[in-house]
Amino acid sequence: MAAVRGGLSGSKTLVDLFYDVLSPYSWLGFEVLCRYRPIWNIELRLRPAFLGGVMNETGNQPPAMVPQRARYMTKDIPRMAKYYQVPLQAPKDFFETVIRKGSLSAMRFISAVDIAQPQFVESVSRELWMRIWNRDEDITQPESILAAAEKAGVPLEQAKKLLEMSASPEVKNRLKTTTAEAIKYGAFGMPSVVAHVDGKPELFFGSDRLELLASILGEKWLGPVPASAKL
Repeated sequence: MAAVRGGLSGSKTLVDLFYDVLSPYSWLGFEVLCRYRPIWNIELRLRPAFLGGVMNETGNQPPAMVPQRARYMTKDIPRMAKYYQVPLQAPKDFFETVIRKGSLSAMRFISAVDIAQPQFVESVSRELWMRIWNRDEDITQPESILAAAEKAGVPLEQAKKLLEMSASPEVKNRLKTTTAEAIKYGAFGMPSVVAHVDGKPELFFGSDRLELLASILGEKWLGPVPASAKL
């Protein structure tokens, strides 16, 4: 059941964040919503999904495949990283890293974490973003995923079990189901944010619609780095 807007009951509004670590803009939205989690009256639910599945199902294509947009992104990413205060920088071989290798194994691993060790979803997701979008490191090989899990605080033996679990039908189905749910809400890319306000889902695409999200929630927008998040 979706939470409704607060009021006399004080209940929190459920906000779903559908994301894929292959998406740099998802990282921006992820960090900002995590900063606002203790400020706004929301229940933030992280929803690891598969961007490739969303693209295929909706007929969309990666922005970098449009030459003019690809050129724009080379300027936009550094500007956004500075403004959002997220250590984001594009990998040297964008096509190889993002388009060819993709993120399926990484997102299956996060889905396994979400099922079995949900307390690590945030930290594991962040470390995988750090690998691909900060240090230009691999996120597809088992040893790469285990390295990210270790930095995220997951004990090695648990991480190995989660990695094994990520190949199971349960995890594959979880990722497919979450991706399908995002599409059902109208997602065509990521990040896709769905706020469940008064029983009605409100979809916002991208990391630059969070001010509008605040308006719908009846909350104050204090910029991408609210003062209380700096403490």
